[in-house]
Amino acid sequence: MEARDPGLGSRGRAPPHSPRPAGTRTAGDGGGDARGDKRNQERQFRGNTARKCKPQAAEGRVSEWLQCDNMHHQWLLLAACFWVIFMFMVASKFITLTFKDPDVYSAKQEFLFLTTMPEVRKLPEEKHIPEELKPTGKELPDSRLVQPLVYMERLELIRNVCRDDALKNLSHTPVSKFVLDRIFVCDKHKILFCQTPKVGNTQWKKVLIVLNGAFPSIEEIPENVVHDHEKNGLPRLSSFSDAEIQKRLKTYFKFFIVRDPFERLISAFKDKFVHNPRFEPWYRHEIAPGIIRKYRRNRTESRGIQFEDFVRYLGDPNHRWLDLQFGDHIIHWVTYVELCAPCEIMYSVIGHHETLEDDAPYILKEAGIDHLVSYPTIPPGITVYNRTKVEHYFLGISKRDIRRLYARFEGDFKLFGYQKPDFLLN
Repeated sequence: MEARDPGLGSRGRAPPHSPRPAGTRTAGDGGGDARGDKRNQERQFRGNTARKCKPQAAEGRVSEWLQCDNMHHQWLLLAACFWVIFMFMVASKFITLTFKDPDVYSAKQEFLFLTTMPEVRKLPEEKHIPEELKPTGKELPDSRLVQPLVYMERLELIRNVCRDDALKNLSHTPVSKFVLDRIFVCDKHKILFCQTPKVGNTQWKKVLIVLNGAFPSIEEIPENVVHDHEKNGLPRLSSFSDAEIQKRLKTYFKFFIVRDPFERLISAFKDKFVHNPRFEPWYRHEIAPGIIRKYRRNRTESRGIQFEDFVRYLGDPNHRWLDLQFGDHIIHWVTYVELCAPCEIMYSVIGHHETLEDDAPYILKEAGIDHLVSYPTIPPGITVYNRTKVEHYFLGISKRDIRRLYARFEGDFKLFGYQKPDFLLN
């Protein structure tokens, strides 16, 4: 048996940790194979690393643990932690934009809404309008806020009454020449005004005369020119061709004014038959005698026309033949329906005499002329509904005659929201 080299292990190999002399080879090297040198270098590297990974003291375990064979696993774990933190930060920023600040999205939605929908004037949602505001002109503390809603309700009321078949004979009328003669035209500003006498009609005609350029200001218009349609520069709608009439009715701003129907009749009677000498030749000496002959019960009575005679004439269902005899003078007491055809013509605004202090500026603004002209100053109290005056004029007139009068003007009461005068009818 051969003696073993003391420098070899049990199998004749050098100990793994013993240094190899330079230039020496072992039997396993295959006569100087380069691959053997590479394996030996790898064994030497692992041996050195193993010695470094051995813990030397308990307090140094963490730092030594990071230097061991699985150190690359710890780096991967740290990288994963940083990735999770980064993703959390990104997600947090998105969540903040989406949920913590909803105004960001609501503002965007609002912008889209405004760019896709037409501009609409917002109306107050919580303002309550008492019924008495509509016909009497009583104001709420902030009337500027409720004004647009009042005018919309007036137009809606007209549409509803026009659809009521029970009132068809009282609310509808053909758009005849008689109606077209009542409508004055301002082509310069695209305005149509339907004349309704005894409701401040004269002042509105002055406004249109100025707008048409016939006079520089309202104060410079002579009173005798206002109603002289050959001099005041106000063309009537009836003076245009059918096509031009239709075009203006469809595209122009249209309005007219109303007041309590019975109070308007009282005003017409006082103005034409009692106080105004200017109209004596026509009303007191031609129209009044015709009414007296037909409707006065005591024909031996020689005094002039009384309001009772006037009421009987207006309440007579067969009065039409007398209207034809009187001609256009009847415009001062015929119904608003007969004058302006509100169920056939879609008006832009309906003003009320009782609320004229609010309605006049609103109409001028809606027509786009408020910067050009102002409505004349309204004397205090002139537009207030006077029930005492109404009761005084109807005193002594039979309930039958008053009911017949109301039956004639019922369409006006309902179309424009005036209360039925039960204090006269019952």
